[in-house]
Amino acid sequence: MSAPHAPHQLFVTTALPYANGNFHIGHIMEYIQADIWVRFQRMQGSQVHFVGADDTHGAPIMIAAEKAGLTPQQFVANIAAGRKPYLDGFHIAFDNWHSTDAPENHELARQIYRDLKTTGLIETRTIEQFFDPEKNMFLPDRYIKGECPKCHAKDQYGDNCEVCGSVYAPTDLINPFSTLSGAKPELKSSEHFFFKLSDPRCVAFLTEWTQDGKLQPEVANKVKEWFSVRTNPDGSTSEGLGDWDISRDAPYFGIEIPDAPGKYFYVWLDAPVGYLASLKNLLDQRGEDYNAYMANPALEQIHFIGKDIVTFHTLFWPAMLHFSGRKTPNQVNVHGFLTVNNGEKMSKSRGTGLDPLKYLSLGMNPEWLRYYLAAKLSGRNEDIDFNADDFMARVNSDLIGKFVNIASRSAGFIAKRFGGQLGTVSADGQSLLAALQAATPAIVDFYEVREYGKALREVMLLADKVNAYVDQNKPWELAKQEGMDARLHDVCTACIEAFRLLTLQLKPVLPALAAQVETFLNVTPFTFAQAQNLLGAGHGIQTYQHLMQRVDVKQLEALFEVPEPAAPALVPGGEDIAPTISIDDFTKIDLRIAQIVNCEPVEGSVKLLRLTLDVGEGRTRNVFSGIASRYQPEDLVGKLTVMVANLAPRKMKFGVSEGMVLAASHADEKAEPGIYVLQPWPGAKPGMRIH
Repeated sequence: MSAPHAPHQLFVTTALPYANGNFHIGHIMEYIQADIWVRFQRMQGSQVHFVGADDTHGAPIMIAAEKAGLTPQQFVANIAAGRKPYLDGFHIAFDNWHSTDAPENHELARQIYRDLKTTGLIETRTIEQFFDPEKNMFLPDRYIKGECPKCHAKDQYGDNCEVCGSVYAPTDLINPFSTLSGAKPELKSSEHFFFKLSDPRCVAFLTEWTQDGKLQPEVANKVKEWFSVRTNPDGSTSEGLGDWDISRDAPYFGIEIPDAPGKYFYVWLDAPVGYLASLKNLLDQRGEDYNAYMANPALEQIHFIGKDIVTFHTLFWPAMLHFSGRKTPNQVNVHGFLTVNNGEKMSKSRGTGLDPLKYLSLGMNPEWLRYYLAAKLSGRNEDIDFNADDFMARVNSDLIGKFVNIASRSAGFIAKRFGGQLGTVSADGQSLLAALQAATPAIVDFYEVREYGKALREVMLLADKVNAYVDQNKPWELAKQEGMDARLHDVCTACIEAFRLLTLQLKPVLPALAAQVETFLNVTPFTFAQAQNLLGAGHGIQTYQHLMQRVDVKQLEALFEVPEPAAPALVPGGEDIAPTISIDDFTKIDLRIAQIVNCEPVEGSVKLLRLTLDVGEGRTRNVFSGIASRYQPEDLVGKLTVMVANLAPRKMKFGVSEGMVLAASHADEKAEPGIYVLQPWPGAKPGMRIH
């Protein structure tokens, strides 16, 4: 048996979501992973502050707000207003949710910068950047496109080619253009601020910090590679760590750099400072001293992040903290991506996403998902897959068939035959309960190192033992036999005691169900220390209420059902204008120029044509359109049109349709002249967005 874990003093965070959209299932997976660990630690007696915040700064927010006709502050406030249903819905209990645009973050980011400057790790350099003369702003790489200098693919981003994979500088692009205005960008000089990550002091510190157990072994090994070879924007390699450009020029939504008018911190400098700002905001609300809290040598700072942001959290962030005289993270826990149905990466544009709010709106139990994800999660940086069939099988078999049924098969007898009071457990039942108690420390060890899958496997093996005990003793048969009341009471009591221990072991994953069980059993909130105790003879319990339903296959079908596409916007012939929408509603629709590279009739349909469309993605899309009555396939090949690019794919009899081509017609289908596919003016290119 393992020695009990000493309580910790913990400051725990998850990565800050960018405030340009709602939570997706990847966010929810990360928050569930962290929430389970926090709940486990609290059951161990640890003191935990668990905080999050919206990452609100940067050019994308500024540009999205402008398109929506809002200030950046209004835009991110609207996003923040939609966070609560997700967090509450999946029982994710942050102690505080804040914003990187809050006063605490402005103050802390500027002070950290000043402290870094004092150490001599900030320097200025003049660099050349592309400038949009129409938008009057310097362009981040993502807002520059052009022809790849290597393979000559069109419509490629300013830092890498999605077709051939080449990495280059924006200035290497052929015929570059601004994606914001379409204008040809100009090269202009600007003074930028750099954090000297290449300084020998930083290199020495990070070499040690990244290899001393704060990171998972596979992450530490990957980070180690960055100290020897670095890939430059032009594709060449350099030895050692590169310096980090931490400034951006106005206009920019962010935190202005002290004593540098018109210069702002790059969003990735102030974003992780948001962890500290959210904590400070929480402590200020409670009347506690933030500086004293952070100065506590026993405090452990723990981050949960995805593998796509490892660089920022294992190089820039610890270096910023250390050289500004602050506490560095004790642990950075990295997880992989969540894929769906056998490895396909989540993608809203391809209709392969799992919408968290849709999941909840269908009445699906949030703890089904918590359990399923936990059963897949380990302490390693690994991708996990959501498979619908596996999800239903695990929930129905494990949670209902193995776990919940233990209570449902025994509680009724306790209530009806024994006045709701537990009895005395005989030797075989005591042996069973002792096995559950003896297994608890190993389960605690698995939770501690985030090996949730192993912990749950252990719990379900224990549940198998309990069910074997039930099947061996058959309380439903004992209840029919004369003179067997004592044995019935004994067996059902052992089952209830075992159910309590299993629920205690599952509580970090199933907090709502555990709370129901605590009420049902008339007990105080479960802690792991209670695992060594039993309720005992004479303890009264409440009448059992059903705890959890099975997953219905119809719910899963509805969850992944692609909605019927709306009919194309129809203009005229006396049809009423649709109800007014807001600019926010309109900006949700991503209209793109598409080129019809192939078109063919659909066998078995007189209405549909199958269009193969190039939307500038480096791949083609398959779209079915009901325009066969108007067009011959050969008439459409090579033409440009307009499509809804972010419409969820629709599973049809003839295949999957990955978007919708816009067409116009009369409201009266019999009226002439029929259907017209929209065509843009010459000069438009595939992938251009319609604003």
